[in-house]
Amino acid sequence: MTASSIKYLQTRIARFDDQKAYKELFTSLYSSLFLFAKSMVKSKEPAEEIVSDVFIKIWEKRKDLEKIDNLKVYLYVSVRNTALNYLNLQKRSVTNPIEEFQAEFTSIYFDPEQLMITADMLALIKKSIDQLPPKCKIIFKLVKEDGLKYREVAEILNISVKTVENQLAIALQKIGNTVRFDVDKTVPSPVRNPHTD
Repeated sequence: MTASSIKYLQTRIARFDDQKAYKELFTSLYSSLFLFAKSMVKSKEPAEEIVSDVFIKIWEKRKDLEKIDNLKVYLYVSVRNTALNYLNLQKRSVTNPIEEFQAEFTSIYFDPEQLMITADMLALIKKSIDQLPPKCKIIFKLVKEDGLKYREVAEILNISVKTVENQLAIALQKIGNTVRFDVDKTVPSPVRNPHTD
């Protein structure tokens, strides 16, 4: 969902108590926010509750909604904070929660047809993404799958933009190395002809 679409729905909800706009906002952002919450709390039911709680609060405070500059980032930050509160209540608080993320990818951002990627290659790419360190993986997911900007991801995870850039570079390098390794394995190197060399 584009930033302008979100802004439009945000205005409709704030000014006109528009339940249809609220439902559209919920439907379009729910799955990304749910996966983000689940990556923190490691469980389906609490993640669902966390996202629902955040959206209930949005509806309750809808009159102030227009004061929020970037609603998408606001929702991610709210989910993060609610998830951290949940973890604290569970006495499972970790010193650095970002290191504990278990990101799940729903739709890998590569277009197999455009890149002519075989099913084996796509499986290899997915596997290399799964093997990324937790911080690397969640940043890769938020940027490449959820379509957030570097500064938005930095704000959501409470880290610097430089950290986002560095972690994304690490992720892309690791994925690139995996793919290159596989290409080298599957494409035979040219046979040298001593008469033409």
